[in-house]
Amino acid sequence: MTDWRHETVDLLRSLVLEAEPDVVEEAKWRKASNPDGVPTFSLDGLLLTLETYRDKVKATFARGASLPDPSGVFNASLDAGTRRALDVREGDEVDREAFVALVRAAVAANRA
Repeated sequence: MTDWRHETVDLLRSLVLEAEPDVVEEAKWRKASNPDGVPTFSLDGLLLTLETYRDKVKATFARGASLPDPSGVFNASLDAGTRRALDVREGDEVDREAFVALVRAAVAANRA
């Protein structure tokens, strides 16, 4: 995967680390169709995952439904009970400041 999806994952990973340098990244759920696994980010519990699909990169916040999202970053899984997600498609601009704020809010929620 060396296309826009790879670049998007790298961007989101850098924003997670900018928001909270102590975040731990692991690759989980490795399988034949996804040998690299799914990047997961944790700090005092799961924060978010980054999944790559043919047409998007999905950043799913484990406790997203309880996080403030004044900039309207979340655009997927809006009806889910606990989680919320951001789907990034080719050509989409990520609101970097708002994404960093969501990561910081997720860390605060895990620590509360």
